[in-house]
Amino acid sequence: MKMRIAACSWSFRPGSATELIEALRASGIARTQLALDPIRTGEWPEAESREALERAGIGVVSGMMGMAGEDYSTLESIRLTGGVRPDEHWTANRAAAEENARLARRLGLKLISLHAGFLPEEREDPERARMIERLREVVDLFAAEGVSTLFETGQETAGTLVEFLEELDRPTAGVNFDPANMLLYDKGDPAEALDRLSSWVRQMHIKDALRTKTPGTWGEEVAAGRGEVDWTAVFDLIAERGLEVDLVIEREAGEDRIGEIRSARELVVGHLQRIGAVVL
Repeated sequence: MKMRIAACSWSFRPGSATELIEALRASGIARTQLALDPIRTGEWPEAESREALERAGIGVVSGMMGMAGEDYSTLESIRLTGGVRPDEHWTANRAAAEENARLARRLGLKLISLHAGFLPEEREDPERARMIERLREVVDLFAAEGVSTLFETGQETAGTLVEFLEELDRPTAGVNFDPANMLLYDKGDPAEALDRLSSWVRQMHIKDALRTKTPGTWGEEVAAGRGEVDWTAVFDLIAERGLEVDLVIEREAGEDRIGEIRSARELVVGHLQRIGAVVL
């Protein structure tokens, strides 16, 4: 197995491609999953950003799209505002998806990840059919530009996500597996979820967390290796299932982002060497 390590651009909170490059270099990482919305909106000039990344030798393994109106202040707020669920933001989110799809093609990307929103577990829930219809539109917009769409885990159980993917019935739809999100949203055991979703996984986030002790509230994100993700079990499954996917480090809390991402890289390299994988 040959595995690539990258880091999420937004983890560093950069204000430009130049700042992102500096942070990646300080972290010892030469690849990134790139947030596309700053480029789409013109906050980061597209040509200038692309040229800077290419000159620096930074590889972009995939893109990420955010959704308008998302409120992560509580689990209930993100349940109501996340992904494609809110009617008041659907027109804007669809237009953004169309623009991001064209941008991804121009950047030469083959994968993009996003949060679909909380997927209703009950088949008779009227929002279920509406969300499936909207997600099909998003997936098709990216597919038309040669880009696959990955739904990030955590806002539903692995079983619910599998049911949705089967009902969605789109060959370019897959999963960006985030083990920490299973804990943050209290949606199951990370290793068990990976086992259930393995045939759909096209990329993985390396992130850790502590599960909440109060149901209905957030868990706590912590530096990789300091939480409740069983990394030995996760990497054993990667080996058993032959998941030759990019491993993208994400850190969305704490103030020592560079130091903790560097430590996360060391954790990943150690486990890849243990399972006999080649680190690219």
